[in-house]
Amino acid sequence: MTKKFSKMNEAAWVLGILICGFGIALCTKADLGLSMIAAPPFILHCRLSQLYTVFTQGVCEYLWEGVLLVVLCAVILRFKWRYLLSFITAVLSGFAIDFWLLVLGGGTPYESMALRIIAFVIGSASISFAIAFFFRTSMPLQVYELFVAEITDKYGFDQTKVKSLFDISMFVITVILAVFVNKSAQGIGIGTVIVTLLNSPMIALAGKILDRFFTFEARFPRLLSFVGQKCN
Repeated sequence: MTKKFSKMNEAAWVLGILICGFGIALCTKADLGLSMIAAPPFILHCRLSQLYTVFTQGVCEYLWEGVLLVVLCAVILRFKWRYLLSFITAVLSGFAIDFWLLVLGGGTPYESMALRIIAFVIGSASISFAIAFFFRTSMPLQVYELFVAEITDKYGFDQTKVKSLFDISMFVITVILAVFVNKSAQGIGIGTVIVTLLNSPMIALAGKILDRFFTFEARFPRLLSFVGQKCN
């Protein structure tokens, strides 16, 4: 039996933030199309950064998640103060994206197609593992994962199906933003379509791999009693 690393709850949250930021930065550098999750804030960044440089990709990321948080509250007709902690997670995730873009030399795409393909594959896989980590932690989720988790909890739907529907909806929103806001296909490509179709099964596979090596009990239960989305 494979030995597991135990009490990874809080560590999974940190790893989710860092790995997700890394994956989004790599996919940005690949320039083959961002995922339907990362594309909307990227499109807003492309437009808004022309007006004000403060609108980095990371800043647009957490502003977009703030919009989604408002939509979530409207859909489920409830608000919990802990939802604000998810927005803090979004801010940290935005910082992580900007950090990794700085480390990787900025958002300019790689010139080599081979390198772009490798970056896209590694970036997409990284995002899948990051989301799988988020789904297994009791720490505040990113708003994307919170949206899926809360809809699933509120209405008792299958989480994988809710995630698939959410991804499709985000893809439609991405196309609308590209056409009416950015007026270009920047941020959309064959990679966007591939990830839209494969994202949910990739996350499910990543989750199975994580479960082989990690357990996700809380290392600091008192902390989770204050900030946790759920109790293990």
